[in-house]
Amino acid sequence: MRTLVCIKQVKSLGDEVEFTADGTDVDPDYLDAALNEWDSYATEEAIRLREAGGGEVVVVTCGPQESEAALRRCLAMGADRAIRVEGVEGHDPIRVARALAEVVHDESPELVLCGVQSSDAVQAATGTALAELVGMPCVAVVAKLEVGSGPARVHRELEGGLVDLVDVDLPAVLTIQTGINEPRYANLRAIKQAEQVEIEVRQSSAEPASSRIRRMFTPPRGEGAEMLGSDPAEVARRIAEIVQERVA
Repeated sequence: MRTLVCIKQVKSLGDEVEFTADGTDVDPDYLDAALNEWDSYATEEAIRLREAGGGEVVVVTCGPQESEAALRRCLAMGADRAIRVEGVEGHDPIRVARALAEVVHDESPELVLCGVQSSDAVQAATGTALAELVGMPCVAVVAKLEVGSGPARVHRELEGGLVDLVDVDLPAVLTIQTGINEPRYANLRAIKQAEQVEIEVRQSSAEPASSRIRRMFTPPRGEGAEMLGSDPAEVARRIAEIVQERVA
């Protein structure tokens, strides 16, 4: 079984932060890059499936050359191949999903794994958007996965400690929750071997971004909060009003 794992190299903030001159991003000098935590669990789950039943694990990311560090981390863990898609800069999860969909169509995997979300954007949108674009069923927030000869049995984490048990036909897209396993540490030999692996680079033909960042800023302190009540319709109406007031 071929499993495609979509990963992301995220950037985490330190104690201090400064923004770029145009105010649309964080100054790179104040950021540390690493493999997204959720994606490390997705990679580990794919490797365990291969070890149990054979097949191939392919990791893919969208980004510039420096994002290959995250791919090599996955290769050191035990992934078989790595693909980097160029030409998809920015923070738009839908554009990223479109670029990943091209790879899914080319690779024809039986299973696509994504992290539930990324620690920098925290939108949890890429995996579900990808499933829609490639026409595959999707199960989100997977806390346990059993793959055999028939449908995959998925334990889906819900709020309040509840678990939703789902049988899903393959091929499918699953978004993996932290805690589903314990990601392995790569030894020095595996890390050195991963440095020698050639990473395939592809160009994306995805459409331009459908969203853009207008401004990043540190919110002012001392402002009060507005409690919106418990009626869903009233809360939704008030949120819409606040958005319109701030955008205007």
